[in-house]
Amino acid sequence: MASSGSGYDLSSSTFSPDGRIFQVEYATKAVEHAGTAIAILCSDGVVLGVQKPLIQKMLVSSFSQRIYTVSSNCGVGMTGFVPDGRQIVARGMEEAASYVSTYGASIPPSILADRMASYVHYFTLHGALRPFGASVLIAGYDEETKNPSLHMVEPNGVAYGYFACAAGKGRQPAKTELEKLELHKKSITCAEAIKQICRIIYMLWDENKDKPFELELSQLSKETNWKHKGVPKEVLAAATSWAKEQLEEDDEDDMEEG
Repeated sequence: MASSGSGYDLSSSTFSPDGRIFQVEYATKAVEHAGTAIAILCSDGVVLGVQKPLIQKMLVSSFSQRIYTVSSNCGVGMTGFVPDGRQIVARGMEEAASYVSTYGASIPPSILADRMASYVHYFTLHGALRPFGASVLIAGYDEETKNPSLHMVEPNGVAYGYFACAAGKGRQPAKTELEKLELHKKSITCAEAIKQICRIIYMLWDENKDKPFELELSQLSKETNWKHKGVPKEVLAAATSWAKEQLEEDDEDDMEEG
C-alpha cells in the first residue's frame, strides 16, 4: 500500500509509513515530463536555456515565456506546469522588490534562492495546499561579492548552488553531458555555454517522437553589464547552426566506427 501511494496521496501533509510524501513526488514527475531547462555558470556570467514545446505545429509561437527577469541582476528560467512556474516567478519578483525597498540594494542571488525555496516548501506543509509542479533555475550576480552564481529550486522546496544544472524531461542525459564538460575543474565562457546548451537540447530532441519546440536563451554576464538579458536572435541562430553541425559530425563518426 505504501509504495502505491493509495490512501497516502490525498494531502501534501500526509506521510506514508516509509516517510514519503507522494504529492511532492507527483509534482516532481510533472516536471520530468516538461521541456528541458539547462543553465551553466561561466567564467564571465551565467547562461539559461529552456526548451519551449509548441502545443500545435501550426502555431508560430506558444506565447508563453519560460525565462523571466525578476530583478536587474537576477533572471529565472522555469519548467514544469507553466501556471505554477509563473506563480513562483511572481513571488521572486516580490521578494526582489521587497529587498530593494528594505535595504536599498539589489537582492543577492543566494538570498533570492532561499526565499523562493521557502515559499515553494510552504506549499508542501499544509493539507489545503498542493506542491508546485515546477522547477526554477536562478541566474544572478551578487553586487557585493562581484560574483555570478547559479541556483535551482525544486518542487520539494530544496535549493542548491550549481556549476551547471538541468531540469525537465531530459534532466538525466543533460546532466551526463554537462558532467563531461568538467565545469567543476575549468570554466567556459558564456559564448561557449550558449553553444553547448543548444547542442545538448538538440541532441536530446527526437524529431520523430517529440513535439516541435522553440529554444529560449538568456544570459547575465560581463558583456551585458551584469544585467539579465535575452540572447540576441543572430547569436542564437549561429549557435543552433553550430550545434546541428556538431551533431551531424558525431553521427557520421559513429557510423564510420560502426
